[in-house]
Amino acid sequence: MTFPVISDLKMDVSKAFGMLQPAASSTQAVRAVFITDPKAVVRAILYYPLSNGRNMDEIKRLLIAMQHSDEHGIAMPANWQIGDDVIVPPPTPK
Repeated sequence: MTFPVISDLKMDVSKAFGMLQPAASSTQAVRAVFITDPKAVVRAILYYPLSNGRNMDEIKRLLIAMQHSDEHGIAMPANWQIGDDVIVPPPTPK
């Protein structure tokens, strides 16, 4: 899996986007994931404590769910996994 990683040694990006947790170290990496769509709209933000790694399976699940929602106009219930039932919203009048 390839994805962009920002090197932010001075923490300028972290400070500008409010990614630092209160009382967190000013010298350790921020444990945040921002998912943006092709139009550069932030669609999801996940924060993790410095003491814990990220859950890559959940990040992948969330990304795929958002792509399916956008492509098919559907919603996913809690804990949705690929191949599970989805929620089809009622038609809206035009």
